[in-house]
Amino acid sequence: QKKSLNPALFQIDRPSPRVYYIPVVHKGVLMRIWDLPPRKLCRNHLLGEHRELHAIWSVLTRHKKGYSRHPETLRWKGRLKALYSRHKELIAEFKRRGYRHYSPLDPRLAIGKGTQTQFVNPVNEQVRILRRKNCGCKVQRH
Repeated sequence: QKKSLNPALFQIDRPSPRVYYIPVVHKGVLMRIWDLPPRKLCRNHLLGEHRELHAIWSVLTRHKKGYSRHPETLRWKGRLKALYSRHKELIAEFKRRGYRHYSPLDPRLAIGKGTQTQFVNPVNEQVRILRRKNCGCKVQRH
């Protein structure tokens, strides 16, 4: 049986169009945690990253097999503290934009390295990817 996402995780204070998120493709599986300041992300990429972050957190903290070999998941292995920090950054941006948040992470599970030094794509390539999408992200050439 297919599980659906809890719509309460993505509620915002005002009505909005449907969200479509197009992150990195690896063997047909889409996933992306950006390494840019959340304030630079458009609504779709901010909400999409939040969803993907929870998926990665779940795989790593519950030892799930799905997506466990994906490059985006592997780069966070041993860095749950850094992933937790990224979640806090995303939530701060949610609040700044007036979005509600209903999905806290358990801080007791935030262990390992506190910074991320591994990248699927270098930051300047991430900027190029977002610029090509012409989506409203506030990114400039590097």
